[in-house]
Amino acid sequence: MNVLIIGANGGIGQHLLRKLQESGDHNAIAMIRKEEQREKFEELGVKTTLIDLEGSIDDITNAMKDVDAVVFTAGSGGHTGADKTILIDLDGAIKSMKAAERSNVNRFILVSGIGVHKFHDNNQVDWIKSAKHYAAAKYYADLWLERSGLDYTIIRPGTLTNDPGTGKVTVAKDLEHKHVSREDVATAIIASLENDQTIGKDFDMIGGETPIVEALKTY
Repeated sequence: MNVLIIGANGGIGQHLLRKLQESGDHNAIAMIRKEEQREKFEELGVKTTLIDLEGSIDDITNAMKDVDAVVFTAGSGGHTGADKTILIDLDGAIKSMKAAERSNVNRFILVSGIGVHKFHDNNQVDWIKSAKHYAAAKYYADLWLERSGLDYTIIRPGTLTNDPGTGKVTVAKDLEHKHVSREDVATAIIASLENDQTIGKDFDMIGGETPIVEALKTY
């Protein structure tokens, strides 16, 4: 499977690239924003495509030739303002979905944020109250994907850590806000790509005691 990773230079994206390459079953394609990022990936034997998410849908569509699945794990980062969050986490995600539709790439996995599906509820997850613009961007990107007609999976991880992955998580519709490693999120993305039972599903995910493949099969 040829997997285009949007956000390949991020923490989850780098774990995902490595795991896809090591699997022997998939080919990773890294979407990068800056030319100076290309050498690092090509030294790893990873094909790259230079695209700016703030650019046109046509450009993103061109990056999806010969692609079987798209993983969107891009983010504007905590150091940027609300404007960049809207342009990357929301508009960039939606443009990527539209590009996938134009390219007939049906499989689309989106990394969101824990609890954002309850953005309009009174019992919001606490972090949403202090990051309204980020949560709104994630909420509406999720909603757009759910209504897109693509074969989607939405993974809503808790607070991300750089701890080594344990290979075990907890998956459910609604979970208490806890931590999960970026490496385990990357593993869950691959497990979702390889399990059609995850199509059309969205779920929170935190560290836990259930092996990732089993957790996704039983959700």
